[in-house]
Amino acid sequence: MDITWITPQLGLGGGIWNDAKMAKLVDTGITHVINMQTEFDDRPLAEPYGVDVLWNGTEDDFQPKSPEFLKRGVAFALEALQEEDNKVYIHCAAGVHRAPMMTLAVMGAMGYDLKKAQTTIQELRPVVEWAPVYVASVERFVKEYGKSLASK
Repeated sequence: MDITWITPQLGLGGGIWNDAKMAKLVDTGITHVINMQTEFDDRPLAEPYGVDVLWNGTEDDFQPKSPEFLKRGVAFALEALQEEDNKVYIHCAAGVHRAPMMTLAVMGAMGYDLKKAQTTIQELRPVVEWAPVYVASVERFVKEYGKSLASK
């Protein structure tokens, strides 16, 4: 399974696509999934395992993403991460653009410095490509919502 652990509770990677990969995710302790791809719905794969899935799909179109769009994923992740035994897997098709964007938004809402979080993600997952428009979307989101979400 293509997973990079960014924190002990937060994983980032590519598509799940089939039951065998979902089973491997569950074996790693994943309890929640944020699916950033429009190409495939993980919910039917996750249901037999009791994994909670947010299908928060968006095209990898290099267009700005709204703060409201990012808020859905971040709120889901922050709620899951309140339980120390929970683990969240954030993915898109390849784990190169969309999933790193959402991971950065989650980390920003958790209080991480965005530049340091970008560096950490990049070092741990070298295939990440930071689209400037996605980074700007996260910066706008964190400025608008970051502190209010983290305090809930």
